[in-house]
Amino acid sequence: MNRNFSDIPFSVLDLSPIIKGGTAAGALRSSLDLARHVERLGYKRFWLAEHHNMTGIASAATSVVIGYVAGGTSTIRVGSGGIMLANHAPLVIAEQFGTLESLYPGRIDLGLGRAPGTDRPATVALRRTLNSDGDDFPELLEELRFFLREPVENQRVRAVPGAGLNIPIWLLGSSGFSAQLAGQLGLPFAFAGHFSPEYILPALSLYRKSFKPSEMLEKPNAMLAINIVAAETDEEAWRLASSQFQSFLNLIRGTPGELQPPVETMDGLWTAQEKAAVESRLGGSIIGSAAKVKTELERILGETKADELMINAMIFDHAARLRSYEIVAEVWKNKAAEKAA
Repeated sequence: MNRNFSDIPFSVLDLSPIIKGGTAAGALRSSLDLARHVERLGYKRFWLAEHHNMTGIASAATSVVIGYVAGGTSTIRVGSGGIMLANHAPLVIAEQFGTLESLYPGRIDLGLGRAPGTDRPATVALRRTLNSDGDDFPELLEELRFFLREPVENQRVRAVPGAGLNIPIWLLGSSGFSAQLAGQLGLPFAFAGHFSPEYILPALSLYRKSFKPSEMLEKPNAMLAINIVAAETDEEAWRLASSQFQSFLNLIRGTPGELQPPVETMDGLWTAQEKAAVESRLGGSIIGSAAKVKTELERILGETKADELMINAMIFDHAARLRSYEIVAEVWKNKAAEKAA
């Protein structure tokens, strides 16, 4: 039987978008305002993503931004969606998230990815080498988990703070690698359906088939990240979504930049080939009014059986972004009220 979406948690993925004419400081303040807004609406988590060398994203120092958001909220869980582990020494991540968990106990999530989250020059600047292609991710993960466990006798290097704090670790992925690894290790898994929709069902199936119970989880726990842009009408939602279309178009062209204002139509801005490429990345998005959101949520959750949804909304106007998450919450809560009646 399909799960009703009133039964599952809804969460938020935020990239701290820097809008055209805006600043990183303004983007970070908007992120905190959004976190407070969705906390009031009942969302479970607020995750921030690590990207580098991108003039339109302000969350590069992800653990710092997590501390800023956690310090300005009180109940919502705050975490990374994710930290790109190959960019950092595992001990550093253990100490950073140990510090966050010490300051905001019971509210910190550590989501991990294996991609660089940037381009080749920035990867060299971060890592000082290009020797790693992500294949060492399991070893880096095991080293990180070692530092987060209770210290063993005569352990020479410890994460202080960090060791023994039981910080939840999630593996993130857009293909099968992390899905299978998360299943084998008995860890929760979050799939990046917001930019890799064609692999949603295969990755979630692989995760569930690979799953082995662990001290952390007895059964699979699969989160699905999707784009939802909601407005009072379908037409307005599609207009708002054009900002994200432009972002992906610029990314495909190799010219990422600030989040652009919405346009009435994308015709003339992209070629047929570019349109197809953008739509292949954003094809899993839900764009529309409350009625459209309700119908599409029921369909997606029926198909994927996801245990949690994480929503991304790259919207230029901050008030419209707040309203989009509000509309989703209204649909979610109305569905719960229908079920209770």
